[in-house]
Amino acid sequence: MTTLTLLKFKPMAKTSRSKMTSSIIPSLILSLGVAGSLLTALNAQAQAFPNKPIRLVCPFPAGGAVDIASRAIAQELAKNLGQPVTVDNKPGAGGNIGGADVARSAPDGYTILMTTSGIQAINPALYAKMPFDTSKDLAPVSALVSLNNVLVLHPSVKANSVAEVIALAKSQPAGAINYASSGSGTSIHMSGEMFKSLTNVNMTHIPYKGSAPALNDLLGGQVMMMFDNIPSAMPHIKSGKLRALATTGAKRDPSLPDLPTISEAGVAGYESGVWFGLAVAANTPKEIIAKLNAEAVKGTKAPEFVKRMTDLGYIIMGTSPETMAEMNKAEVMRWGPIVRSSGAKAD
Repeated sequence: MTTLTLLKFKPMAKTSRSKMTSSIIPSLILSLGVAGSLLTALNAQAQAFPNKPIRLVCPFPAGGAVDIASRAIAQELAKNLGQPVTVDNKPGAGGNIGGADVARSAPDGYTILMTTSGIQAINPALYAKMPFDTSKDLAPVSALVSLNNVLVLHPSVKANSVAEVIALAKSQPAGAINYASSGSGTSIHMSGEMFKSLTNVNMTHIPYKGSAPALNDLLGGQVMMMFDNIPSAMPHIKSGKLRALATTGAKRDPSLPDLPTISEAGVAGYESGVWFGLAVAANTPKEIIAKLNAEAVKGTKAPEFVKRMTDLGYIIMGTSPETMAEMNKAEVMRWGPIVRSSGAKAD
């Protein structure tokens, strides 16, 4: 038979309980005091925001569509917030370098990212190792503008329609036809990948660190075509230096109404676009995000901003942080399968 031994504990002496209580209570009071002081400091910080210059990180080079939008909204934010807002171009890795810079910054609202739907949704599926988590390390502020892309060719390319581009690509050795992009994972890159997938043509992707350097090589004839953002391509289309064939949206773009969509031109189911918006480091106080959102949305309604953007082909949005968060989720659901099925990869 097994014998159970009952352990007897002596009641804690009153003096011991008193000593423990006397040591715990001051500690709790101290902890609550520290937490209260921290909360007070954060509230004061949010109320005083901003009291120094703000840095707006553009994760692509100067001259491209993201840079154009960054500088336009920076000008409006500076007016509305009463502090300088400087644009800091940090290109590379499809926007990941600039995105990581902001994700690792102090969560105080003084470092802002001009993010894109490509950075938020395409890059996580494209890059084997992301330098930050787009869904956890950034907090949405406002989706500002959206735009379609446009298929543009160097004039030397012997194709005057989407159908002729497809025929040309199929008549050449695999990969002989190339297209430039502003970087792996950008909407320009994935617009090309979608085109390849739906038309069953083989084209070589040539990535650059931004739309501007890619356009420079396209203008010089070093590359053959590009599915560029309309704002950065528009001046070259108007000057006749590039031949525009079709736009990438679900319907014709108001800025280029005479061009068919790629879907209209015979590629059924084709639709590709991009939006740009502001984001800050995760854990930025909600009061600061709310203030940035209010002034950014106000900026998107300013007459100068509206004219500048619409003239270049942008579609103005100006959403709440919550709407931008939902847009992020929708883009991940949309682009993730497309990226994976395309087989596109980036280091």
